[in-house]
Amino acid sequence: MAEREEGRPGGHDENRNEVAENEVAENEVDERVAELEGRWLRAVAELDTVRRRMAGDVERQRMEERTRVAAEWLPVLDNLELALRHAGDGALGPADAVIEGVRAVRDQAVAVLSRLGFPRQDVAGQKFDPALHEAVGAVPDRDAAPGTIVEVVRPGYGDAEHLLRPASVVVSTKAD
Repeated sequence: MAEREEGRPGGHDENRNEVAENEVAENEVDERVAELEGRWLRAVAELDTVRRRMAGDVERQRMEERTRVAAEWLPVLDNLELALRHAGDGALGPADAVIEGVRAVRDQAVAVLSRLGFPRQDVAGQKFDPALHEAVGAVPDRDAAPGTIVEVVRPGYGDAEHLLRPASVVVSTKAD
């Protein structure tokens, strides 16, 4: 009887071949699934990297635009400061209402710059820092330690991280 079963279609040899073929096909499918999963994971990681890079680019562009807009305000502020300085010297005569109006406009412009992320630097009396200040002069001063800012010629705007413009200052030196 064993002879008949071996020669008959659907015998043990054919079953073994079918099982072996199925195992090979399953292995190929498993390999293909693993390959596709790997490609999918790499694509997801790449998308996440692109998303982070784009967020950084957008923030950098926003800061560049804020800097450009704020820089446009600087000549206006400089002229207001100059007008107030001359008015305070009495050069314009008794024009108190005009002076107060100019002062209010200057204060408003300073507030706009501050909201844009560039606060005005009030540095008189502080230690000179070349990263934040620009020395335009030096004077001997017995009342101030050497390297102390004794006069602000032109105010600076911003902070150490985002400096729009350094303050132009006069620095004390050792008095004789």
